[in-house]
Amino acid sequence: MNTETQLIANLKSESKREVAFNELVAQYKERLYWHIRHMVKSHDDTDDVLQNTFIKVYRNIKNFKGDSKLFSWMYRIATNEAITFINNRAKQMQISNEEVQDLAIANLQADIYFEGEEIQIKLQRAIATLPEKQQLVFNMRYFQELKYKDMAEILDTSEGALKSSYHIASKKVEAFVLND
Repeated sequence: MNTETQLIANLKSESKREVAFNELVAQYKERLYWHIRHMVKSHDDTDDVLQNTFIKVYRNIKNFKGDSKLFSWMYRIATNEAITFINNRAKQMQISNEEVQDLAIANLQADIYFEGEEIQIKLQRAIATLPEKQQLVFNMRYFQELKYKDMAEILDTSEGALKSSYHIASKKVEAFVLND
């Protein structure tokens, strides 16, 4: 039995669940944090979304069928939680999702956890101009260096579509950065 299979079995076992969940959090916390952070931008908001993601994982692990990797399943939950967060923030503020992203980028420089330079801000502004799906694909490939195969599993789409989407997104980002 491989380690992922064992971890899943332990997560579904009442007696081993807490220890297994702590192991799961330790193993995936950082990767999921950065995935979410590239979407919502703010450290504090990322922490909130990450916590919601792990709550959902904990509550729904018994329904995990193993059709995909555990990592892919959790990434999908994190992605959906981040999108829901952005949608809710937009609704609360009565502005568009794009305006929420613009505000988040504008606040990046004030974020004590942001260590980027001006070029990082410009890159974030460029990414924010992309359609939502291209943003996701660009962030997952560029920042997290995910393989197209894993991205296809997470986003439930073909590798070819992802390669095309990433190529188009890269060209748009490059044009924005060079012409801004």
